[in-house]
Amino acid sequence: MATAVVHYTAAAVTDRGRKRPSNEDAFGFSIEHGVYVVCDGMGGAAAGEIASSLAVDEVMRFLTQRTAENPLASDASAAISAANQVIFTRAERSQKLSGMGTTLVALLVEERHAWMLNVGDSRGYRLRNGHLEQITMDHSLVEEQIRMGHMSRGEALRSPLRNVITRALGTQNCVTPDVFELEAEPGDLFMLCSDGLTRELSDPLIESLLLVGAPLEELCTRLVSAANQAGGHDNITCVLVRAEA
Repeated sequence: MATAVVHYTAAAVTDRGRKRPSNEDAFGFSIEHGVYVVCDGMGGAAAGEIASSLAVDEVMRFLTQRTAENPLASDASAAISAANQVIFTRAERSQKLSGMGTTLVALLVEERHAWMLNVGDSRGYRLRNGHLEQITMDHSLVEEQIRMGHMSRGEALRSPLRNVITRALGTQNCVTPDVFELEAEPGDLFMLCSDGLTRELSDPLIESLLLVGAPLEELCTRLVSAANQAGGHDNITCVLVRAEA
């Protein structure tokens, strides 16, 4: 395999959707440091917004100030643990923030090396050679039922338990992200998103929208608009990252 050097471009769009009064999603990225993060907060009042913002801020701070002594993936896991502790401690100090938490999906890139990490049901995908592949696996009750063969994909979509996630930042003293190691090729398009996108749009529809020849910002806007047109029941966030030769 050729070892062409790749560089990255990125864009992001977030929207509160058509039903929610506020936006509890948050995102951050640094092309310079190869760090991209999406979080979807949960909790009463403004707690979800606080949790997701704390997570993004802490992960971005940790990874943009890191030295190159440790492997990037190792530092990323440490950053997520630090973010978890910040949210957990803040929630313990305030009764109105009790129980707040957030999902997280992150992409880290270092030349051709790439890692996706996730906690919860925000997702990471890769579009390669016209095919969209979900890289992360949801930490949700229905997804676990599907993996064990106890529920079909169609049943999961209709289940009243489809909003129940089994892992989140800030709800427990410790959390462990799933880590997926990848190799980036020129032309790869990575997508990080909250479930406000994937609940409204099927993977084949997302794939078709990503295959439109348009700038990344426009692709993000098209995806968010399509999710809103399909109902917009939740906050919607999309971050796109393209590897280029």
